[in-house]
Amino acid sequence: MTQRVLGIDPGLTRCGIGIVDVSATRTATLVHVGVIATPADLPLEQRLLAVARGIEDALDRFSPVAVGLERMFAQHNLRTVMGTAQASGVALQVAASRGLAVGLHTPSEVKAAITGYGAADKKQVGTMVAKVLGLAEIPRPADAADALAIALCHAWKGPTLVLGGGGDLTPAQRAWREAEKKAARA
Repeated sequence: MTQRVLGIDPGLTRCGIGIVDVSATRTATLVHVGVIATPADLPLEQRLLAVARGIEDALDRFSPVAVGLERMFAQHNLRTVMGTAQASGVALQVAASRGLAVGLHTPSEVKAAITGYGAADKKQVGTMVAKVLGLAEIPRPADAADALAIALCHAWKGPTLVLGGGGDLTPAQRAWREAEKKAARA
């Protein structure tokens, strides 16, 4: 069984979107990748509308059954945090309006899922995204590669999306679940 997952790397200037098909064996295929870009001189409400319309277009054209979204994390730049938070809210609203549940993933969780190392840099993430998807080049800009990494992380994270009920977890997924449980207890 193959399922289609949309990954979103939220941002107001550049919102990355990546769509992958992932099989029960965790094999992934690129469906679409892109960036919704909005100019800084456009009024905020118009920028948010453009992000919403871009996400809606991806949902209309590719019909994913699940959405992964990068979870907000602390930053020192308030302007960047606000734009990212606003774009995240738009993505959550658009997904909810379509009846799609959204999985939120921290940057370190996504990096660990793709590279095996939670502090990987952008180049390492992009390189592994290209390798996993069999691409000749790293998707550009980095927001696009990050969106694909989020989609892959979301698809690989647990049984509710790709694998169904839970009894059919791979050994790696069982180990991941156990590590998450231990980390939550600590």
